[in-house]
Amino acid sequence: MMPANETRMIVPQAANPWASVRIQTWRMGWFTEGAKYIRSQLSVMLARLVNRPNSTTAGEYIDRILRARVYDVAMESPLERASRLSRRVGNEILLKREDLQPTFSFKLRGAYNKIASLSNHAAARGVICASAGNHAQGVALAASRRQIPAVIVMPVTTPRIKVQAVADLGGEVVLHGDDYDSAYERALVIARERQMVFVHPFDDPDVIAGQGTIGMEISRQTGGNIDAVFVPVGGGGLIAGIAAYLKYVHPQIRIIGVNAADSTAMHDSLRDGERKALQRVGIFADGVAVRRVGEETFRLARELVDEMILVDTDEICAGIQDIFEDTRSIVEPAGALAVAAIKKYIRRTGSEGRRFVAINCGANMNFDRLRHVAERAEIGAQREALLAVNIPERPGSFLQLCRVLDGRSVTEFNYRWSGSQGAEVFLGFGLAGSGKDKDDVLAALRTAGYGAVDLTDNELAKLHVRYMVGGRPAGLQEEMLLRFEFPERPGALRKFLEAVGGRWNITLFHYRNHGSDAGRVVAGIQVPASSREDFLLHLAELHYPWVDETDNPAYRLFLGASAPGPGQ
Repeated sequence: MMPANETRMIVPQAANPWASVRIQTWRMGWFTEGAKYIRSQLSVMLARLVNRPNSTTAGEYIDRILRARVYDVAMESPLERASRLSRRVGNEILLKREDLQPTFSFKLRGAYNKIASLSNHAAARGVICASAGNHAQGVALAASRRQIPAVIVMPVTTPRIKVQAVADLGGEVVLHGDDYDSAYERALVIARERQMVFVHPFDDPDVIAGQGTIGMEISRQTGGNIDAVFVPVGGGGLIAGIAAYLKYVHPQIRIIGVNAADSTAMHDSLRDGERKALQRVGIFADGVAVRRVGEETFRLARELVDEMILVDTDEICAGIQDIFEDTRSIVEPAGALAVAAIKKYIRRTGSEGRRFVAINCGANMNFDRLRHVAERAEIGAQREALLAVNIPERPGSFLQLCRVLDGRSVTEFNYRWSGSQGAEVFLGFGLAGSGKDKDDVLAALRTAGYGAVDLTDNELAKLHVRYMVGGRPAGLQEEMLLRFEFPERPGALRKFLEAVGGRWNITLFHYRNHGSDAGRVVAGIQVPASSREDFLLHLAELHYPWVDETDNPAYRLFLGASAPGPGQ
């Protein structure tokens, strides 16, 4: 039986997805010098596959992938063994280093293949795309190589480093909207007005085929001697291309897709058997933040993907750390999804001695986001826990607490005196790398008479409360605590204050820039019961994502109103 907290999905498949259609005759085409497959190798592969049932779709994509013109700009990325990680997890982990491409992402493969395939007449009109970064750079580079105009529509919230990278490659940057969907709609309008060719970031056969060359390289580099390939998934172009090639040539290899836990478009679509549109997506792993997967990518994934796994922000941060420790390179959050999923898969299955490939899909990391990664990596690796502990307010209490921790390193210790009977301590401590270790500490604390609450998975505690311990006003009435995501753009705070601050009293406010496209804000607001409904209507008009944290134990223990003192 699957545990209640498991985050995976087995994709239902036919016994043989290729069983219905005849073999195609392959036409031997021209290959660029950069491609490592040559005609002699292809003839061997054909001989091996001649008796295997195939589909028209498979044959079509194999042909497209073999003919893909990606090596004019892309390199065959290395497949590197992650030695430290492999030893630690008891399996061989291979990193497909797409983060080493000229634009630091795999996206230039599909973009260049699409633009290279355009007729001279179509290309002369120029190309346009919508992207928050990686696809944009691929399109800009491809257009510059073909010496045609390129317009890149990017959300206003796009980090400056990505905007500048596109401009440096010769792209005309148009900033519009707060998210990809807004940029996408604007790009379609401009495409119609200027008669430009729209280059879709994932839902296009030529783009899919370009990404599929990664599968071709993995096949050549391993000879098919691997157990599974773990692929980050946003719109689905990368996994569709890799799966189309590998499932045709090496059907025994499992193709496992990975979604961020707050961007589950492909996971939900495959689970429900139809494309699902998400109401909102998380922005930490911005490279895979897609509300709806493509029609063609979904069709291919439905046939070819074996399983989907979800990983959360802490697990992603731990994956970034794992990759850094083996390669001394820093990947973007989307680039660490596969490593995070491999570790989760190994814990679930108990795999030993197997061989897994992780697609490191990109390295366009904002430098200031590293603060957030460093803060969360240890928790994601199960090497740190956060607790709220009630200790007696007397000399020696901290020493006694440390003794109960049995030599574990204390990583954080924050408290403020709250009365003569005891104090609430915000405590971080090191773990040996297992959930059982944390459970043992909790049991020991409770046995010693300490009240203890596990805050390790509490987002409010991790994002805000740990930096705000103390300050519990006496007698504060009717306070609500709300957690918001503000777009990182001028006027966002003003819009909030105009909607809320002129009528309701703001009693607490905390903001931290975590290097994301949105700022994390927590606000305490006095809302009388008589105006609660009106207040909620004002929040709805803001269109800022928010969570009511009024009943969160981290707030109640460290920030909530204390009882009135004598004479108050």
